[in-house]
Amino acid sequence: MEVRVNATRMELLRQKKRLAMAQRGHRLLKQKRDELMHRFMELVEQRRGLRERVEEALVLGFRSFLVARAEMSKEVLYEALMTGGDMADRAGAPLLAVRMDSVMNVQVPRFALQDSREPYAYGLATTSAELDRALTTFSEVLPELIKLAEIEKAMELLAEEIEKTRRRVNALEQILIPQLEQTIKFIYMALDEMERSSRAQLLRIKEIIRGA
Repeated sequence: MEVRVNATRMELLRQKKRLAMAQRGHRLLKQKRDELMHRFMELVEQRRGLRERVEEALVLGFRSFLVARAEMSKEVLYEALMTGGDMADRAGAPLLAVRMDSVMNVQVPRFALQDSREPYAYGLATTSAELDRALTTFSEVLPELIKLAEIEKAMELLAEEIEKTRRRVNALEQILIPQLEQTIKFIYMALDEMERSSRAQLLRIKEIIRGA
């Protein structure tokens, strides 16, 4: 690679400062990448057990719901599902609160369920016990389902930041820092060459003076 800089001591000092800043940035970015990876792996561990519990509960809930659908008429089933909760509550405050937290300067969402309504508010005379069981299961698993969504979204955002940080580390490590080191080496060599040339000229001048 061709180096195009002025071979002066001022330029050498400037390039040394740039190299020191690049090395410091490289070190800090590596620390950030490693900490992000640590946080990411913690979320992976949280997600593993939580996802298993959620999937098991959803399977049980859907199984009960399918039995209820087989035992009840379509009209009764739809009427029971549509009467769950007051419509005014549905139009009021949001049932899911969202706030943002900073994790290594990455904004990740935090979800909080604010729905305290009963899972069913219909008459029990014409409905199946399997429907009650299904809705109870769904109601109980909902907080964990929301927590799972929170964790997986945080994992997605952290993964994006890890990739960005990794690219920056590689750019510093493989491109910028070697370029700066090569530039500094070039300036040193040029300054040494100029110094040797100046000494040779001084020697010639001395010889000329002595001869005269």
